[in-house]
Amino acid sequence: MNLLAAMRYLVALDEHRHFGRAAQACHITQPALSNALRALEEEYGVPIVRRSRVYAGLTREGEAVLAAAQRMLRESEHLTQELRSTAEQPQGALRLAAIPTAIPLLSQFVAMLRQRHPGLRPVVLAMSSPQIDRHLEDLSLDLALGYTERETSRIRVQVWPVAQEQYYLLRRAAGPAQPALRFGPSLRWAEAARYPLCQLTRDMHNRRVIDEALNPQGPAPAPAIETNALLSLALTVIAGDVAAILSGPMVASVRSQGELEALPLVEPAIRTPIGFMALAGQAPSRAVQAALRLLDDAEWQAEVARQSAPEANAVRIDEGHSSSE
Repeated sequence: MNLLAAMRYLVALDEHRHFGRAAQACHITQPALSNALRALEEEYGVPIVRRSRVYAGLTREGEAVLAAAQRMLRESEHLTQELRSTAEQPQGALRLAAIPTAIPLLSQFVAMLRQRHPGLRPVVLAMSSPQIDRHLEDLSLDLALGYTERETSRIRVQVWPVAQEQYYLLRRAAGPAQPALRFGPSLRWAEAARYPLCQLTRDMHNRRVIDEALNPQGPAPAPAIETNALLSLALTVIAGDVAAILSGPMVASVRSQGELEALPLVEPAIRTPIGFMALAGQAPSRAVQAALRLLDDAEWQAEVARQSAPEANAVRIDEGHSSSE
């Protein structure tokens, strides 16, 4: 039995919660995955997987084996990177995640990282804040870009601040479409609450931030549409009669949509810190070290500023007419 491969199959099964999907992710057949897991059970003399017609989870012993598997795979990847890399030319995998509102920022970060270090193989995932906590804790993530001041976080992380998330009301613009997204005058949150809104679902931390801003004294108005897919927020505004409240990077990602306009939200001026996070106490791999060096790069910092305040050098709408700043 190839112990490391069997451990990899177990981690995949825990991630996908389905024998067929786990086998597909590992590029093997389902019977081969099942046989490897049975061999693992025979090796340790304990049941690892709860079996029924479908995947039913891991046993208590299986959870212990899973934790060991995650540590083994992490150490194996770190060793591979150490043997194949130099400080200037890191090689290997890098698993990153971001809260949905920061995916545009993380995508640009990964593109810049690959330009500088083509030997890296980044994997970019969108996750809620609780999912980020869980996957940092189980070592299946190297770095995550998310909210750094959540009271509900249950893990200890090391933080590298990146930006202050600010918010805009996105709505259809009056009149004919323009060559690019326009920016209108500031709008108070209380006025934004009167719009029919498309919002993220309640399991997203971003939704809680927005609900508290819309009505600090009580429950926020019920949204017209709810979604857990961030792309739906912009698409429903384009297609329908609703508005959405988006972060600066998300507004920057739709700047080519000339039928839309964005209004900066004020009173109160909400600024939510986001940053990169890693599980505290973990030695960084060569790939992580390269990613952290990029945080001090002037080009990256300029990109953060551009996405965080997308109204700079954009078309503005003031007092019923538009002009270019």
